[in-house]
Order: sequence, then C-alpha cells, then structure tokens
Amino acid sequence: MRSKTAKTVFALSLAAGALALGTNSASAHAFGQRYDLPIPLGYFLIGAVATVALSFVVMGMFVRKRGDEAAAYPRYNLLRAPVIGAALGGRVLHGVVGALSAAAFGLLLVVGFFGTDRAVENLSPTFIWIIWWVGMGYAAALVGNLWAYLNPWKVVYEWGQKIAGGGAARRENPPFAYPEWLDAFPAVALFFVFAWAENVFTGAFRPFTLSVMVLAYSLITWAGMALFGKNVWLRNGEAFSVLFGLFARFSVTETRVANRAICRPCASGCADESDCVDCHDCFERAGADGRELNLRPPAVGLLTRRRISTAMAAFVILALATVTFDGFQDTEVWTDFRTSLAQSAGVDVVDTLGLAAAPLAFAALYAAFCLAVKFASGERGGAWTVARAFVFSLIPIALAYHLAHFLTLLLIEGQLIIPLLSDPFGFGWDMFGTAGYVINKDIIGARTVWFISLAAIVGGHAASVYLAHAIALRRAPPDANAVLGQLPMLALMLLYTASSLWIIAQPLTA
Repeated sequence: MRSKTAKTVFALSLAAGALALGTNSASAHAFGQRYDLPIPLGYFLIGAVATVALSFVVMGMFVRKRGDEAAAYPRYNLLRAPVIGAALGGRVLHGVVGALSAAAFGLLLVVGFFGTDRAVENLSPTFIWIIWWVGMGYAAALVGNLWAYLNPWKVVYEWGQKIAGGGAARRENPPFAYPEWLDAFPAVALFFVFAWAENVFTGAFRPFTLSVMVLAYSLITWAGMALFGKNVWLRNGEAFSVLFGLFARFSVTETRVANRAICRPCASGCADESDCVDCHDCFERAGADGRELNLRPPAVGLLTRRRISTAMAAFVILALATVTFDGFQDTEVWTDFRTSLAQSAGVDVVDTLGLAAAPLAFAALYAAFCLAVKFASGERGGAWTVARAFVFSLIPIALAYHLAHFLTLLLIEGQLIIPLLSDPFGFGWDMFGTAGYVINKDIIGARTVWFISLAAIVGGHAASVYLAHAIALRRAPPDANAVLGQLPMLALMLLYTASSLWIIAQPLTA
C-alpha cells in the first residue's frame, strides 16, 4: 500500500477529479498501467553507465583547453536584433509581464482562501504544485531565468518602492547590512521547508493551508527585502530565485553587463571578476548600451569563475538530494522501510527523517569523492575547496532528474489547469467554456516517458562529466595530470547515473 505522502494525496485528489470528469487519471509520477522494459533493467543501467563513461573518453580526447580558455564560448546579443531587441529591451513588455505575474499571485491567494477546499476543484494547488513548480524549473533550464522577471514578490516590492518614491524607483537604503557569514543559508533553510511541504506535509495541498503558507513566505520575503535590500535578499534568502537562477545557468540565454563600472557598488562580488554574467543587480542598473541578453551554448553558464560559497554548495546538494528523495519515496524499498517503522514513529516522522538524511548522505558521498579527487590530482587545497569548485557540475544531474521525475505530472495532471481556468474557485462556473474538458491520459505513454527519462538522465550526466572535465582543466596547473584527477568524479557520475535510472524505473516497470 502506498504511503500517505503529500504527493500521493494530491494524486488521489486529481484521480477523483478526473473520474468526476468521466476519465481515469494516472498517478502523480507514473501511469495507471505498468510498462515492461523490452530488456532487463540491468542492461539499460550498463548501457547508460557505458555511454557516460564513453563521453568522458571523448571529452578527454577533444576538450583540452586549460585555464580561462576552458570557459570561453560564443554568444550573440539578442538586444541587437531589430525587432526582438526592441521588444525584449523595452519597458512595456517588462511592465506587462510584471503586472500579469502580480495579478496571478493575487488570484491564487484569493482562490486559496475563499474557493472550495477540494484540491482537485481549486486552481491554487494545481497551478502552484504543477504548472509553476514543475513548469518553471523546465523553463529556467531550457529558456533562461524567467523567474527574475516573473517573481511576484519582487514585482510587488518594486511597486511599493515606486509608491514610496512618488512614482520613481526609490534608491535602496536598507536599515541593516546583510551579515556576510549568513550567506545563502536562509535560502537553504527555506528550500528545505518547501521540500518538506511537498514530500511530507499532506496539508500543503489543501487550498486554504497552501495560501497561508504562500502568505507566510511572502511576508518573510518582503521583510528580508526591506531589512537588507531587494537584490541582497533575492540573492541570499529567496529560495526560488536561488534555485531557478542555478537552473538558468544551464540554459541558452544569459544576461551580461559590458560596462564594468556598473559593477563597482554590487554586493555580489562581480566587480572582482573578469565578466559580469547573470548578475541581475547590475543588469537592472545598467543602461541600454551596457546590457547584453545573449544566446550561448547550453551548460556553459555553470563554468563560473566566481568563488562558490559553502552555502551555495549546500543549496545545490540539497536540491539534488530532495528531488531524488521525492522519487525514492515511490519505490518499494522505501515503502517497506517506512511501513516497518511507521507503527512506532509515524509516517510523517519517518518521511521527515528520510528527507533530512538525504542531503546529509549526498554531502558525505560527494565529499568522499572530492577527497579522492584531491589526492588523485595533487590539489593543494582542502577537500571542501575541491567540493565547492566542482559542485555546479552536479546541476545538470538535478535538472535531468527533475525532467524525468515530473514529466508525467506536468503533461497529464497538468491538463487539469484547462477546466480550472474556467472555474478557479470551484463554484461551478464556466467562464471560458473549458470546464467540461476531459483529461487525456494517453497524451504520452509509459514507454515514451521511459525513453525520454533515459535520454534525459544519460544526457544530464554526460553534461556533468563535461563540466567537471572543463573545471578540472581550468584549475589544473600546466604540468598536472588533469585526467587522472577526474577519475573519482567520473566514478561519482556513473554511480549517480545508475541510481537515478533505477529510481525512475521503479514506478514504470514491472
């Protein structure tokens, strides 16, 4: 019997709603039917691991640039394009997007507080947990950091600044300086609470409770902006700005400031770097002539020259661990383990302890392999210095698992947004004539999902291998054997590949 985790409760609610519409729905992360692989799962694991290992060999043969050359890449400024540049660089589009985002934010709060408390008939849970949480992750990784413009907490705060400034943007003069030692640990803590709400707290899918949680997070975010400054808090305390900003480093777009004088007052430290990339603080303050919105090859944004802090490394490991634990909860291994302890400790306690243990286990495993990298490469710094340097190479793994794990949730249960747009409160309305829409559970099959997941995980791990290779070449002195030093990191990537595929396969295959 499946556990009563939050995602299962929501899946059951969606299934009930689908039945009310006259169709059967798939479960949250799988299908009503199971899919038998054409060959044993072990063969897929061996093939995937061999493919990732082969990618390491190929990169070792053809990717040999060292130092800063290893991080160089071509780019094209979209703001120079005649029509696209005028639209993207204009204030009109920015204002319209911000207004729509703030309006959607307000609607979700109102719907949650005053609409029906049945999750399947209320717009808020479906939009927040499927369309926004899953969809924004995909958009950030594939397109760019759209959250920097859509963030409703940022938009509303900026409106408040303009009102206080008499219509003009008020220059920030926060009452408190942000403590450097605090770094991005507020974002780490808030993201863990979010992951707990998603994976453990069943009440997070009740519309009223969800609106209370959103309002509480809003007050924390606005208070942080008011006390320490908007961009400072977005960079260190707003969990989703940090997360989607990391995901966007994989994407094919970047923001860049050409006029480095803009960077002098920036608190992010970009003034000390050779380039100012993906720093929205500087990008906002730069004039039209000093901005670039560039197309670039995917994943190269993760080859940052900036020092990665301990808090940011912890955030990356937490993001990877929590999304993996989300999938691991669906396996029989965890179900049996939880059942054996649930009578004495309770399901929620067991799930909470598991969620807390996952990032600790990931961090310990990652640190052990980084220690091996240190000895194999002759690295002079400590193991944690190596860990911080290579941690961004784990982000494609998190992205690949995010894509594989949530694909069916977005494509199948995400269709529920169509009838809910006509009846967001659950009052029986049909404003746009879509209230009778029937969910098409056959929009994608389990076989297709498996092969997309396989391709995503193998491709994501291959990208991680490339990034680790490029980082090692950039860091290695001219006489060092950079390839030898990468072998422990390659072993870690292969381990992640096999374990990720095994977890993904459990709900899909018999």
